[in-house]
Amino acid sequence: MIKRAKKVLAIEAEAIKRMASRLDHQLQAAVDALAKCSGRVIICGMGKTGIVARKIAATFSSTGTPSVFLHSAEAVHGDLGQVQRKDVVIAISQSGETEETVRLLPLVKKIGAKIIVMTGNSQSTLARHADILLDTSVKSEGCPLGLAPMASTTVTLSLGDALAACLIDRKDFKKEDFALYHPGGSLGRRLLLKVEDIMRSGHALAVVKAKAPIKDVLWTITKARCGCACVVDNQRKLLGIFTDGDLRRHLEAGVALLDRCVAEMMTKKPCSITQEKLAAEAFDILKTKKIDELPVVDKQGRVVGLVDVQDLLKAGLV
Repeated sequence: MIKRAKKVLAIEAEAIKRMASRLDHQLQAAVDALAKCSGRVIICGMGKTGIVARKIAATFSSTGTPSVFLHSAEAVHGDLGQVQRKDVVIAISQSGETEETVRLLPLVKKIGAKIIVMTGNSQSTLARHADILLDTSVKSEGCPLGLAPMASTTVTLSLGDALAACLIDRKDFKKEDFALYHPGGSLGRRLLLKVEDIMRSGHALAVVKAKAPIKDVLWTITKARCGCACVVDNQRKLLGIFTDGDLRRHLEAGVALLDRCVAEMMTKKPCSITQEKLAAEAFDILKTKKIDELPVVDKQGRVVGLVDVQDLLKAGLV
């Protein structure tokens, strides 16, 4: 079984290498057409090729090239109405003779959309209708029966990835753009979520003056259900932070502290962050400094919020 598996993988790897070696001006023409498309890229296919077409369409859409999958059989029963003159249609068929897909192309030409064909048969009916032809031929599928498409679907999928990568370069598509289309993913959260989106503020923020006695500070922290208090001056500018760590250290020293002012026990000049910064940057500060709370200040240094490591956990950044 291992020998069989290795043979199939070797066949598919070799098929990709052979395709890469024969790439020519047709690939450049395809990238140009896709990059200049003012409509959508419509990718159609049937069966397993249709499954590959769906994946290519999904990859295009997530990397800045609006694209949809069109099932060839459904297209000839009304869904062809999705195709407009300004679109580019990519038709996929390894044999180039898939009846449903072949029937589409004269209609697509009548609509006026440009046609890119991905096929393993450059002499096929599908190939003859192509404005741009991309060769996905393979010497062997790798299937022991010689029936199931294996190497050909791998080659087609890989060529779709190659086109998507070229379009990323051509359109100067950036990580921030990718994050915009993936707001629910970890990358989206890291590149889009800002400190102001997750920080604690209002009643959930404990803020005290420097002369406040510790007993009042503890009550303020408890009321806010917060793990610390930000110590500020009369202009609300950050002077320090009082955490449970500060409390424990003074208790261990045997100090009677309830009536002492917080300024004597706070951590002075704590790390802080401004609200427009990325939440991921707040996480990096907490991790690097090995702290659990980070005051949030405005450009004048006034306290406006607090980021706790628990907030980052809830936001999915940890």
